[in-house]
Amino acid sequence: MRRARCGAKGRQDGVALAVALILLIVITLVGFAAVRGTIMQQKMASNMYDRQIAFQSAEAAIRAATARIASNPGDIARNCQAGGVVCPANPFNDPNLDTTKIISVTSGTGTGQFTASAVSTGQPQYVIENMGNWYDPNTSTGYNQTANAHNYGAQGTSTTAVYYRVTARSGDPATVGNRAVVTLQAMIKQG
Repeated sequence: MRRARCGAKGRQDGVALAVALILLIVITLVGFAAVRGTIMQQKMASNMYDRQIAFQSAEAAIRAATARIASNPGDIARNCQAGGVVCPANPFNDPNLDTTKIISVTSGTGTGQFTASAVSTGQPQYVIENMGNWYDPNTSTGYNQTANAHNYGAQGTSTTAVYYRVTARSGDPATVGNRAVVTLQAMIKQG
């Protein structure tokens, strides 16, 4: 007994090859997408690392400026409490700011000094602005707030302190190229 052969078998040989090639192309495209995603993640990690270095440099500039406020009054760019003085939120963007008042942090290990690492964009900079004398809520006793106000007739005092605004950046944008620049600002109380 002979069985009859199916005549369609000869036509199926080429279809298996075509399906295998299509699957190979799909797998290759998925591989390219994965490589592209990995490259994007590496770029994002590199940018975040660069920003963290810039952030640390700007923080160091704030610490250096804070250490120098009392001993270097010539570093103060302007008195923002004086009449007619305009103090924008970011003094680095002020075209009227005297460029000699943009102070680069001195390289070193002493008080008010900082040495930028080899991977940073350079020495950080800062601007100090005198914001004036303001009421200090932490040291004021206020009226009837002393321990023996009724016994001695004491009156509370309202103490003030001088506040400075320190604006720091991780480096000069004109020289850092395409690296990250971080600008930070802090209010510093003296006295």
